[in-house]
Amino acid sequence: MYTGQCLCGGVRFRIEGELAPVQVCHCSQCRHAQGTPFATNIPVSISAFHLDAGEALLKGFESTPGKERVFCGHCGSPLFSRRADLPDVVRIRAGLINEPLDVRPAWHFFTASKANWWEINDDLPSYAEGYPGRR
Repeated sequence: MYTGQCLCGGVRFRIEGELAPVQVCHCSQCRHAQGTPFATNIPVSISAFHLDAGEALLKGFESTPGKERVFCGHCGSPLFSRRADLPDVVRIRAGLINEPLDVRPAWHFFTASKANWWEINDDLPSYAEGYPGRR
């Protein structure tokens, strides 16, 4: 089991089960939403994700049709995103998880729109657009 929370601690959650590898997204939307050169996301099944506190603090923003980004309405921490075409999955922001992670980044995607001031200095697979195995 893993636990996580936003910066103020008002939103707290747990994930029961193994984690999928971390996905590193360099698209311009993720950069703007996070304020960083990329977002680190972990896809989690809705059945494994449990919101323990802060439901009233959750605020959503539909960044593109069918994709909602959810954040804490008090401290502004980005929490997760969800897509209408993948209703059984939330993409948790990896930095919110309290425990050490057993998983590592698996690939970079949307590198065609990455920040020009950030160099990718690892041997992970990189994809100019979305990950090819993505539904």
